[in-house]
Amino acid sequence: MGSVWLVPDGLEGERVDAAAARISGLSRSRIEALIAEGAVSLNGRTVAKSERVSAGELLEVELPTEPRLVVTPREVAGIGIVHDDADIVVVDKPAGVAAHPSLGWDGPSVVEHLAAAGFRISTSGAAERQGIVQRLDVGTSGLMVVAKSEPAYTALKRAFKARTVRKIYHTLVQGHPDPFEGTIDAPIGRHPGAEYKMAVIDGGRHSVTHYRVLEAFRAVTLLEVHLETGRTHQIRVHMQAIRHPCVGDPTYGGDPVLAARLGLERQWLHATELGFTHPGTSEWADFTSPYPADLDHALALVRQ
Repeated sequence: MGSVWLVPDGLEGERVDAAAARISGLSRSRIEALIAEGAVSLNGRTVAKSERVSAGELLEVELPTEPRLVVTPREVAGIGIVHDDADIVVVDKPAGVAAHPSLGWDGPSVVEHLAAAGFRISTSGAAERQGIVQRLDVGTSGLMVVAKSEPAYTALKRAFKARTVRKIYHTLVQGHPDPFEGTIDAPIGRHPGAEYKMAVIDGGRHSVTHYRVLEAFRAVTLLEVHLETGRTHQIRVHMQAIRHPCVGDPTYGGDPVLAARLGLERQWLHATELGFTHPGTSEWADFTSPYPADLDHALALVRQ
């Protein structure tokens, strides 16, 4: 699958990797990989990443055809069903489980478990994401809602976009945030040097996180976090940005020695509360989830 663009005057003289990233919307690292594969060309000839573009040239990027994802029903141990009715199912997701199948992930997912358990969910969305109106990171546990009916899917997608959904997380972070209650308003986008990560960057998407201290310990602090927006890895990125990374999160600055001492194999981050206007009854629905055993154990250790 190829896409072709005319290089605009404003990119005259730019390196081809930078120009292609800006025009296509792909990350710089993705473009560099495609150039190395010979999948980027100017006026029909393949190029090196350091070459310069001229206005009016035809820039072509060939993207490999990606395999179609399918949902294979499989039961997943540890997934809890908190609520189930004709419109929604609220799931308590354990760590190590994705919201839905994706390229590069062959582990279990919520969608696959629901299919195996006989739940009929909304058919809206891509085949592997049907019914999914929100996501939790693989390493994050806690509450998420899945739409079962088409009206519920539409209503919940609208509610998440309008930021009327109450999303409360608890996280254990390194150090002691100052002030003890505050707001992090910093744009998040794809990390320029590592495509698998996100970062606070100029030109990123508007992202707002509110936090307050619940308990302070010698070297770590337990926070309640309220997400106003819902960007990928938002809490983890924002905590790193204020130099208080989530405990157990080496991807975003967490100390692996501390994680090992607390017996953590993932970030200490849990979606504890989820509230929204029920799409079927129009009444407010609120759900809560206790800490799973690994987070409880780590918290007990820091309280000693």
